[in-house]
Amino acid sequence: MTVRNLLVPVALAFGLLWSGCGSSSSDRSNGPRGARGDVTPSVEAVQAQFGALPLEKRLSGVVRAENQVAIYSEITAPVVEVLAQNGDYVEAGAPLVRLKDTQYREQLRQAQANLRIARAEAKQAKANVAELEAQLRRTERLAEQEFQSQQQLEMLRARVEAAEASYEQALAQVEQAQATVDEREEALRQTVVRAPISGYVGRRNAEVGMRVDGNTQLYTIGNLETVRVQIAIPDELFGQIEVGQTALVTSPSFPDTTVEARVTRISPFLSAESYSAEAEIDVPNPDRLLKPGMFVQVDVLYGESRQATLVPISALYEDPNSGRLGVFVAPSLGTEIPVSAPETYDENDPPPLTEATPTTFREVEVVARGRQAAGVRGVEPGTWVVTVGQNLLTQAGGEEVAARVRAIPWQRVASLQELQDQDLL
Repeated sequence: MTVRNLLVPVALAFGLLWSGCGSSSSDRSNGPRGARGDVTPSVEAVQAQFGALPLEKRLSGVVRAENQVAIYSEITAPVVEVLAQNGDYVEAGAPLVRLKDTQYREQLRQAQANLRIARAEAKQAKANVAELEAQLRRTERLAEQEFQSQQQLEMLRARVEAAEASYEQALAQVEQAQATVDEREEALRQTVVRAPISGYVGRRNAEVGMRVDGNTQLYTIGNLETVRVQIAIPDELFGQIEVGQTALVTSPSFPDTTVEARVTRISPFLSAESYSAEAEIDVPNPDRLLKPGMFVQVDVLYGESRQATLVPISALYEDPNSGRLGVFVAPSLGTEIPVSAPETYDENDPPPLTEATPTTFREVEVVARGRQAAGVRGVEPGTWVVTVGQNLLTQAGGEEVAARVRAIPWQRVASLQELQDQDLL
């Protein structure tokens, strides 16, 4: 049994049940004796049922915003204006922070001046090529009429090739200067940090006057209309939990609300450290109930067991002396002693206790275990099993112990099992 299941019978038995104990003459009859001398203990019990057990596993999860990203500056500069605050909704491209741009504007002006010089030099080189080409054409006509020597013609052709090479070099310098201008313009644009996506901003770390660089996180931004819950699936359930299965998300922050979703993605790789696989659940969050970074509980419903006798988890008791796992049953209830569980349970007006009736420990085999109930062999459906107060019934030698029994509905047991340990204590 888990610590939580052990706390239910222990804490509630001492705090709740001993108040109903009595020591009348009827309790000291020749029947089975009480477990605490002459004092007859009081316990709570439900009837075992028959059916299929919903199989579910409770896992811990962490909430992340959909498309959650951290915002960094791409340049180094002081902050001169902060335009977005925590909780603001911004559209993609909206400015978040302005950085000091004096240096980057000056660098852009220098780059633009160098570009103009390079273009002028390229224009001059192009004109030089055109002039030499025209001179070459005239020289070629004169050489055909033998008014110019072949040597002069070859020298002029060489000058044309050199001029063309100079022109190509000038064009390359223009391209290089243009690239520098583009780079400086981009750096200047980066002095305004903009939202890469639409969403809500948080974790603001930008203040006017602070100097930021590529390692300074300014904000976190994400879409809260849909959040992503990340869980770790243990290796023993890796083949049973599948994409599309129902996941119920709860949190102590909203104890009366359960959000239903589906397992969306499962990683095919197990972690070598934790022997678990990461899974993600996309959860609609129109009311923004789930906050990024919140820890939640996720109950994954991964199937049903075969038909079996069902008892509450809190009914299972492990004998500390023998280590045997079983339940305490009250075989006389419903036969010799008429009793029926009410449909509801009122804390201010609980069902009456029965007269002292024998209870005995019966060993069981657990064939399936859910979060609220277990399927067992060893008891029949309809048998009354003790769910609170088993520790009051323990007695060496396996003798029967007389107890007064309060019949309760399954809903009462479920509510007790849902209590946190600190609530019980």
